[in-house]
Amino acid sequence: MSYEQFLAWPHENTHVEWVDGEVIAMAPVSNQHNELSGFLLTLLTHFVEYHRLGKLRYEPFQMKTAPDLPGRSPDVFFISNANLPRLKKTHLEGPADLVIEIISPDSRARDRGKKFYEYEQAGVGEYWLLDPDREQAEFYVRGDDGIYRPAATPDNLYKSPTLPNLWLKVDWLFHRPLPTLMSILKEWKLI
Repeated sequence: MSYEQFLAWPHENTHVEWVDGEVIAMAPVSNQHNELSGFLLTLLTHFVEYHRLGKLRYEPFQMKTAPDLPGRSPDVFFISNANLPRLKKTHLEGPADLVIEIISPDSRARDRGKKFYEYEQAGVGEYWLLDPDREQAEFYVRGDDGIYRPAATPDNLYKSPTLPNLWLKVDWLFHRPLPTLMSILKEWKLI
């Protein structure tokens, strides 16, 4: 089916992506995956709204990075104010500024391989790969040459080049229980 047919297909709230004309069903996410994506969505929503930087979207909302690339539904993605005109009713037409994928056992190869290449090729500026099972966080920034390079996390701290003034303690992502929104907003001096 074409991507336009896929968007018109009644699949709302299903965990699917469009790849090479086919609807690909994704495995259900784990409780830990769901908690981490909710945590990030909550944190980033407050940060983005406070600084009026753009919009966040999350799975199952679609992102079609380029005409010849698949339609993906990243776990969480950010669209800057400059790129908001590309935000359509059912999808983002073009690459997000920042994409976050939370790795699950069945998605490791896809997130680190196919999606990594697709996002890099399409122009996603920043890509986070978070693996709760392995407690690993990888942050990639696309250089002027179009190639992703690992971003440094000195002192276990990540500073996003896409979201000005955003910093995260990598430990927050894998702490059990996850830190509270209020505690992080206080550290960010937003309250």
